[in-house]
Amino acid sequence: MIDQAIQQKADQWLNSAIDEESKEAIKALSETELADSFYKDLEFGTGGLRGVMGIGSNRMNKYTVGMATQGLANYLKKSFANEEVKVAIAHDSRNNSRFFAETTAAVFSANGIKVYLFEDLRPTPELSFAIRKLGCKSGVVLTASHNPKEYNGYKAYWDDGAQVIAPHDKNIIKEVQAISGVEQVKFEKDDSLIETIGRELDEAYIQEVLNLTLSPEVIQKQHTLKIVFSPIHGTGITLVPEVLKRKGFESVTVVEEQAIPNGDFPTVVYPNPEEREAMSLALQKAGQIHADLVMATDPDADRVGIAARNAKGEYEILNGNQAASLLIYYLLTKWKENGKLNGNQMIVKTIVTTDLLDKMAASFDVDCPNTLTGFKFIAALIKELEGKKEFIGGGEESYGYMISDFVRDKDAVASCAMLAEMCAWAKDQGMTVFQLLSKIYQEFGFFLEDLVSITKKGMKGAEEIQQMMAGFRSAPPQTLAGLKVVKLMDYQSSIAKDLESGKESAIDLPQSNVLQFVLEDGSKISARPSGTEPKIKFYISVNQPLKNEVEYDHVKEELLGKINQIKQELGL
Repeated sequence: MIDQAIQQKADQWLNSAIDEESKEAIKALSETELADSFYKDLEFGTGGLRGVMGIGSNRMNKYTVGMATQGLANYLKKSFANEEVKVAIAHDSRNNSRFFAETTAAVFSANGIKVYLFEDLRPTPELSFAIRKLGCKSGVVLTASHNPKEYNGYKAYWDDGAQVIAPHDKNIIKEVQAISGVEQVKFEKDDSLIETIGRELDEAYIQEVLNLTLSPEVIQKQHTLKIVFSPIHGTGITLVPEVLKRKGFESVTVVEEQAIPNGDFPTVVYPNPEEREAMSLALQKAGQIHADLVMATDPDADRVGIAARNAKGEYEILNGNQAASLLIYYLLTKWKENGKLNGNQMIVKTIVTTDLLDKMAASFDVDCPNTLTGFKFIAALIKELEGKKEFIGGGEESYGYMISDFVRDKDAVASCAMLAEMCAWAKDQGMTVFQLLSKIYQEFGFFLEDLVSITKKGMKGAEEIQQMMAGFRSAPPQTLAGLKVVKLMDYQSSIAKDLESGKESAIDLPQSNVLQFVLEDGSKISARPSGTEPKIKFYISVNQPLKNEVEYDHVKEELLGKINQIKQELGL
C-alpha cells in the first residue's frame, strides 16, 4: 500500500496544470518509483537544487526548476525593487541541462526580468564572470557537477558573481518554499527580454585568463611542453584547449573519446577527476606520448584533476592539496620575482585545506586567511576585503582553485592555464612536477593528507553521526599516533581551546558543525558532517621534515603509517 501523504502529493500534481505527457509519466510509475518521486519536495538548499531527473516533487524537472526560478525571481524583485534586474544563465553537458536552462530563462522573462542566456554549454566560471561583466543581479547555472549521470542541479549566484550566502540563501529558500504549486509559476516566456550571449563574452573571459600569465618568456621556450587534456564529456572542451593554445602551448593532446559533450558520460563510471578511473583514458594517452602533464576537468569545468610522472617514471595523480600547493608556490614565487609583493596581498584557503599553504604564505609575507569549507566563503572574504587586500589566488582540497578575482567561484579553465605554466616553469629549471613538489616539501615540510568519508544511511545514520560528534566534543582524544592533542577547535561554539593551558580563544568565522584536533607536531584532524547528506568526513593532515629528494618515498611511507594509525585510533 502506498502511503496516503505520498498519494495525495501525486494526485495534487495529476490535478494541476502540468502537461499531459507528465501526467501519463506519473501514472506509469511503479509504487516504489511513485514513493521515491513524491515522498518529499526536492529541497532548495543553500546551494540550490540537486537531484535525480524525472517526474515528481522530489525530482529535477520542468516544474521543480520552474518553482525554484519563480521563488528566486520573487526575491530578486523584492531585493532590487527600484532597479533593473538582469540575470545570466549557463548550463553544462548533462542530459536536459539545455531544456532546464531555457525553462529558467522563460520563467525569469515572464516575470519581467532581463535574461542573458548562453547559446550553448559553458564552464561554470564563465557564468560567474558574465554576472560581473554584464552587471547582473543574479545568475543560475544548470549542473550537478561530478554527480552520476541520472542527476542534474541548479546553482544560484548573487550580484558579485559568487554563489549565494547568508542572508540571501535562507531568504531565497523561504521564497521558493512559498511557491505551493505549479499554478504560481509564470512559464510564458517573453522573447524580447531574452538575449543570447556567446563568443563575445568568451573572448572577454579568455583575455582575462591570458592576462594572468606570469612567465611568457618561459612558455615561449617550453612551447612544446606535452600536455594531455580531457574534459570528461563536459564543458571544458569549449575553452581549455583554446586557452592553452593561445597561451603558447603547441603540443596539447585532447582525449578524443572524451572530447564530445555527452550527458551519459559513456567512458566513465563517474565524471569526477578525483577518481583514477575517470582519468584512466587520459593517463593511457599520456603514457603513449610521454606527456609532461595530464589535466582533466569535471563536467562544469570548475574543478580540475592533474597527474604527472613521479620519480619512478609512473604517472601519479596529485591530490587537491598537492595541486593547490604547486599552484600557490608558483604564484607567490613569480609575484615576488616580478616585484608585485608589498605586504598587502593574500591567498585564501578553507580550514580543511593543507596548512602547507599557510606556511608558504607566511614565508612570502602574504596573508592567508582561512574560511569555512566552500568557495562561496572564499568569494565572500574577497568581497569583504576588496580595496584593502589584493587577492593572488586560493583553493580548497576538493580540486577547486581560483586565480585573481575576475571570477568569484572555482575556475578550472584559469587553473589549467596556470598549472600548465607552472609545469613549463619547472621544466625550464630542469625539474618535473614531482621534483618541484619535493623542493617545496624540503623547504616547508612534507605535508600529506587523506580524506575518510563515512556514509550512515537513514534517520538512524544521522543520529549516529550526531552521537559521534557529541562524543568527540565531550571526550576528545588525548593522544593520536603517539602525539599529544594540544588544541581543540570547535567551530560550532566558535571556541579554540588550548588543551595544555586550558586557555580559550574565539574563532572568528560563522558557526559550523566542524571539530579540529591539532597535534603537537602541527598535524591536524578535522571532523565535518555533511549538511546535505548522511555523511561525515574526516580530513587528516600529517607532516614531517624532508631533508632531500632521496628520502621522499621513505618519508611518504612514514607519513602514510601515521595516517593509518590515526584512522585506527579514531575507529575509522
